Amino acid sequence: MHMTNNRKIITAPFGTWESPLGAEDLAVSSIRLAEPRVFKDQIFWAEGRPKESGRTAIVRFVNGRASDLGPPQSNVRSLVHEYGGGAWIPTKLGVIGALFDDQRLYHFSNSSLSPLTIEPSIDRGYRYADPCLLPDEISTIWVFENHDHKGNEPTNSLILVDPDGSFKKIAEGHDFYSSPVCSPDGSQIAYIAWDHPSMPWDRTFLRVIDLEKNEVVNDRIVLEGFAFQQPRWSPTGQLHVISDETGFWNIHSVNVIDKSSTPIINYSSEFGIPGWVFAQCTYQWSNDNIWCSWVDHGVGHIGFIEENKLNELETNFTEFGRLDVLSDGRVVTVAASWTAPSVLVAISKDGTTEILNNQQPLILNTDNISQPELISFTSGDNLEAHAFYFEPKNENFQSLNELPPLIVLSHGGPTSSARSSFDPTVQFWTNRGFAVVDVNYGGSTGFGTEYRNRLKGNWGITDTQDCVEAAKYLAENGFADSDRLIIKGGSAGGYTTLCALTWHNIFAAGISRYGVADLETLARDTHKFESKYLDSLIGPWPEESGIYIERSPIHHTHLLSTPMIILQGTEDAVVPPAQAESLVRSLASANIPHSYLLFEGEGHGFRQAKNIATALESELSFLGQILGFEPATSITRVEIRRQKTY
Repeated sequence: MHMTNNRKIITAPFGTWESPLGAEDLAVSSIRLAEPRVFKDQIFWAEGRPKESGRTAIVRFVNGRASDLGPPQSNVRSLVHEYGGGAWIPTKLGVIGALFDDQRLYHFSNSSLSPLTIEPSIDRGYRYADPCLLPDEISTIWVFENHDHKGNEPTNSLILVDPDGSFKKIAEGHDFYSSPVCSPDGSQIAYIAWDHPSMPWDRTFLRVIDLEKNEVVNDRIVLEGFAFQQPRWSPTGQLHVISDETGFWNIHSVNVIDKSSTPIINYSSEFGIPGWVFAQCTYQWSNDNIWCSWVDHGVGHIGFIEENKLNELETNFTEFGRLDVLSDGRVVTVAASWTAPSVLVAISKDGTTEILNNQQPLILNTDNISQPELISFTSGDNLEAHAFYFEPKNENFQSLNELPPLIVLSHGGPTSSARSSFDPTVQFWTNRGFAVVDVNYGGSTGFGTEYRNRLKGNWGITDTQDCVEAAKYLAENGFADSDRLIIKGGSAGGYTTLCALTWHNIFAAGISRYGVADLETLARDTHKFESKYLDSLIGPWPEESGIYIERSPIHHTHLLSTPMIILQGTEDAVVPPAQAESLVRSLASANIPHSYLLFEGEGHGFRQAKNIATALESELSFLGQILGFEPATSITRVEIRRQKTY
């Protein structure tokens, strides 16, 4: 032990450092802010609250004060595509939103709600998402997902919902729809559609509906052949869209008559994001300017386009959510930095900011926060891959003469990306003496279309290789202990984790959250949105069933020897519990040390504070037992089993 500025610095092994960031503190502080919307200069947003059983509340900000809409128990969440998003919208008659419990649309007032749409014949049979408002400010258009087919695949369409709750279809025939947006004069609706086996980041259609008195008189394809997203009308009625025709998602101006588009700026940065959830908006008009956010090498930026010139603002933020604008020209968004969690903020063109939400106290001081280094390394086929490396950091501790254990994070999606802002879960580990590397493997968004397409036909290969090479790179360059490498991932990241543990032997332990073990089961059992996703990532099923078997860890458990902990939700419709249970049986049969935690009532991702905390503490306990260290604070000791006893 020695003193620094009258503070005792304790020398202790990595993994045993005492942290002020407890799992329970992390769980209850992990409030999710999303989807800010401006209506008549009132600001609304969605707020996910782990302390309140993970429910999502709608918050309104008026006259400097934030307050909830609807009863305290109301949980606003859409299940369209299972991932949802865009479950609500402000109107002249108040907020309309979908409740998680039954998926019906309701009118929200200050403390009450009343049903708007009819109840289907089966539970959650009618689902609504991604609304837009018509010029009368009371009629709305929604993406509609109809499950009321007695076991058949749901159908998707666009519907127009009248103020009395009646609705009519205005577009149907494609497998999927998103992003309806109305022209300023109300005469046209632009929207995005796509069909199996494409995903929204592969190939979509930009279509335009002509309306007369809310009746469809024409519906036509305007653009096709690329991954279009986020159609928007300028205040003068000029249609725009984000297209990856340039090799990156750039904002284009659309000629509806000629069926052509032209980039208004052409940058090697991503102004779009993959359409996993609805209601995303990365550009928005403010008079003659366009506010926009973009990602460059995995990190978020914000600015505005004026006279076809991009003006970047210097802010402390590194990640941005949905954009909307106020009448005074400011943009409203959810933003976060490497050292602070998300806030709802209004940003002026000169870069000044106003925080609008009721901020939570910081759960770590800056001296305890590990900020990343962007690293690049050579991986498969001599291609460059990217990652964020976080070193262990705790102001009260220093290490012995040793290298730290390393946790390799494999993000979900897989067409997604590593977070580019403060992640309390990462800090949970770094503050205890772990190094962490969050890998933007080939296939990740934020590096252009070519990088994103690296995963086509190569899922389980490219992503796995990049995670393995990230670990090797850090170990070989003295940043991590090669004998204490860990890999962790959820969903698609869980699949990458299981592949790494099956076909590589460099990891000492693995953590899989609702990970994919059997690709054929996933192809058969998953929901409609992703039911053909594997066609591009693996190959058409069942025609290429041999490849599915070849790349499924469940069929190669004889190669497994690495201890692992598996965490799963009982209500997961994306990766059902049967996947985890099949893997656990195989681990038990092979006498491989393992732990299995099944969380009642959780879906694809954990939302309840108690479960978030239990999951983290169980992972820490598991790693302590496997790697041979004792966590500093008292936590419940997770049981590690070899043979099946449950």
